[in-house]
Amino acid sequence: MALSQKDKKERLMRLATYASVATAFILILAKSTVWLTTGSLAILASLIDSLMDIAASGINMIAIHYSLKRPDKEHKFGYGKAEPLAGLAQASFITGTAVFLLFQAVERIASPKPIEALGLGMWVIFFAILLTGILIAFQRYVIKQTGSTAIKADALHYTTDILTNTATLLALFFIGRGYYFVDALFAAGIALYILYFARSIAVESMHLILDRELPEEIRKKILLIAQSSEKVLGVHDLRTRQSGQIKLIQLHLELAADMKLAHAHALAKEVEKNIQIFLPDADIIIHQDPYFPKEEFSS
Repeated sequence: MALSQKDKKERLMRLATYASVATAFILILAKSTVWLTTGSLAILASLIDSLMDIAASGINMIAIHYSLKRPDKEHKFGYGKAEPLAGLAQASFITGTAVFLLFQAVERIASPKPIEALGLGMWVIFFAILLTGILIAFQRYVIKQTGSTAIKADALHYTTDILTNTATLLALFFIGRGYYFVDALFAAGIALYILYFARSIAVESMHLILDRELPEEIRKKILLIAQSSEKVLGVHDLRTRQSGQIKLIQLHLELAADMKLAHAHALAKEVEKNIQIFLPDADIIIHQDPYFPKEEFSS
């Protein structure tokens, strides 16, 4: 039996979380081996980042599992808020990583030391960049298909991993030429960069938790669709928000005061159908109000 569009989206989101956890696990094994061999702080920074990745991805996997649950008696709006909560948890993990690295970098700047087995370290970091790049390409496909906030947050911190690993590769290159202090400097730079991206994840997650309005271009399109029928005399009190995969939309249609209730209901259902063509996963509530020209109220 063919899967519905909604089922396909849910399947993609679950696959993305499994791929994320598997990738982080493979990289932890590889980087642990290399760090124990080389003693490089830059590689330790990359390893800690991967440890945070698997923790954050695990949280992501659980959050997406809950966010995809159907509404029930006690949660009639569903579990969509689990996604931005996962985003906040990821931001916390990433911030903790950055702070730890900054402390380690300061200590290493004060006491620089040579690094062993640089060739092995460079090959493993190159492998990490390649594997992470494949994961990000898949995550971006899933984001395009689903718009998932949690997957977007996951992809964002894996994108920082690409930059982290690239910086680590450059650090190892300079260390091999005797510039041992570069190890700590690159680790500090990576930490500051991670802090910057942690902030962006936290801000987006907070907007969703606090029910920020949908983007202005989407709101304008909703208003255009709602007013496309000549029988709709006005639209007001448009309210929108996002909860997981569901966009929640409320608005009031202004209709002729003498329009029969059955006709008003049918017109509202037509507007709802047209909005859902634009936003298939939307949950829409439309209230019908009688329209009275302003001149009727003038003395």
